[in-house]
Amino acid sequence: MWLLVFICVSTGNVTVTFMFDVPQPASTESLKGGNVSSLLEPPQRHSAETLEELQEDMTVQEGDILIPEDRNAVETLWLDAIVPYTISDEVADRESNIYTAFKMISDFTCIRFQRHTTELNYLKFLNGKGCASSVGCRGGPQVVYYARSCSVGNLCHEIVHALGLHHEHTRKDRDQYITVQWQSIMPGRQKNFKTKRGNTLNLPYDINSIMHYGSYFFSVDGSPTMLPKQSGVQMGQRTHLSQLDIQRLNRLYHCGNNL
Repeated sequence: MWLLVFICVSTGNVTVTFMFDVPQPASTESLKGGNVSSLLEPPQRHSAETLEELQEDMTVQEGDILIPEDRNAVETLWLDAIVPYTISDEVADRESNIYTAFKMISDFTCIRFQRHTTELNYLKFLNGKGCASSVGCRGGPQVVYYARSCSVGNLCHEIVHALGLHHEHTRKDRDQYITVQWQSIMPGRQKNFKTKRGNTLNLPYDINSIMHYGSYFFSVDGSPTMLPKQSGVQMGQRTHLSQLDIQRLNRLYHCGNNL
């Protein structure tokens, strides 16, 4: 039996979640194509950030989150902000993409990624039928599924889940900033848009977060499922950590002066 309390830095319950994202015009990611589409193409409703089948006897929620949890930031963290990892042979040809996703995070935070040696807790990058990750440090080997359909931005999104952050659009205060078009959501997917109680780390809502759904995610007919209340904002991008994403991770991991 794992003594997770001793192997993980924990002040709360272990969380495991998988998330689902579907791109909007600013970041159109295809479930089957695997490439970021031209901004001139029509918005797509499906994304690589979903796991269509159960794997490792885990329950999939929100498309890429295992085991439901009602927190926006997990309080079970990686010790000393160091995340050991292994890369399986089946995704070795995408190793450079994994390093790029790491760099998107480590360039702006104190979080570091290192090859696994003897550590009990580590991320294990495997091929999958989508992109998915647990939320926070689970204890022991922890799978991140990385399909060919996943862009580097999709993968970064999943790694940020593994670091402890949930979807931004499920925050309790989200209705002040976006309007959910419930009638446009695919049947059975409405639960992906339900708000949850959670630790927001006392930081503002972030429409530009890499953890936010895009306008057309889970659309049943190609019409928007979410609309920002402020015009001219980008929602659902998968190209970079926003300034608030950076602040959130730095605050979560107590990074130097970035609190």
